[in-house]
Amino acid sequence: MTAPPAEVFASAAHAFAQLVRRVPDSAWTGPGLGDWDLRSLVGHTSRSLITVSEYLKTRADHEDIADAAGYYVHVRAASASMDPAQIVERGRQAGQVLGADPVATIDALVEQALNDIDAAGDPLITVIGGVGIRLSSYLPTRVFEMAVHGLDIAEAARVEFAPPAEVLAAATALAAQIAVALGDGPTVLRSLTGRSALPPRYSVV
Repeated sequence: MTAPPAEVFASAAHAFAQLVRRVPDSAWTGPGLGDWDLRSLVGHTSRSLITVSEYLKTRADHEDIADAAGYYVHVRAASASMDPAQIVERGRQAGQVLGADPVATIDALVEQALNDIDAAGDPLITVIGGVGIRLSSYLPTRVFEMAVHGLDIAEAARVEFAPPAEVLAAATALAAQIAVALGDGPTVLRSLTGRSALPPRYSVV
């Protein structure tokens, strides 16, 4: 039986916080992902907590996006017109917001997000681009981000990390659902079953 989205989100959030505690002091200014140092990468990942609390302050009049895969299709289209330099800078700014004690900051963000979710029910919220989506459909996207970037953080910091099984299952399933929504389902299924390799640099996001 699949766990409710809020439970999987809580598991992902706690695992992310535990990972951040294990980042060596010397690694924070080292390489993270692409043009981000590790602090920027962790800051970017922390947005998965921050946006939940921020978006729960909003309400949408109608449901524009029906599920988590649809969210990523929407974001993919919206991102096509964005300046990559702005995305990089946003991550750097998120890293600075972590302050002098990133561990304490992340712990506080986790607590805030979980408290906000507990009090929310399942409202229609407004997310990036002003579109409406149910909280229960948005939370799996945040689980996906914390799982994927958690692995990125662990690789950059050179620490062992495996997201909880329910988090990995949810993130991997969502990746497949995004591929189907993008029309790449057969390609991904053939790859996962050993029939062929994915195209070079292929990504669902």
